[in-house]
Amino acid sequence: MLALKLILEGLGLGFLLYLVCAIGIWNGAVGMIHLYDKKVQDRVVQLGMTSAEKIKKRSVIFKGLCVPGYMIYVLVCVYCVNGTRGFLPGFWQAFVILSIMNLIDRLLIDGYWVGHTNAWIIPGTEDLRPYITAQDKKRKWLMGTVGMAVIAAALSGIMALILR
Repeated sequence: MLALKLILEGLGLGFLLYLVCAIGIWNGAVGMIHLYDKKVQDRVVQLGMTSAEKIKKRSVIFKGLCVPGYMIYVLVCVYCVNGTRGFLPGFWQAFVILSIMNLIDRLLIDGYWVGHTNAWIIPGTEDLRPYITAQDKKRKWLMGTVGMAVIAAALSGIMALILR
């Protein structure tokens, strides 16, 4: 039963990530340009579609709201909804939820949505495609997997200290 709950919680977090992306590109992919490679960002600025200041501002907003929001979601699921106590149970539950979100991000968002639809294409930058290169994919898989473990460990460690 807990496994199904964790899968659903991970799917929920993945859906939140999808919603953030969908809202971000609502008026065009330039809205999420802070997630693109620096070469694409520079081209978009050169084409007058946005400014370096706006890119930085969107990046700060994204990191300042979304990342803490995702962490709060995980903590609420693991410690409030699931009633978990202790480092190890908290760690593996947080890691499962975060890993499912990572899979959704890598396979569905990056792999399919960005890689195989027109939704993320920015006119005037088509020559810079693929926006997510093979090297980027390797880095994202590695950092995503290791990163999710580190985040899960940090969250669980903090909660283990708080809930003593």
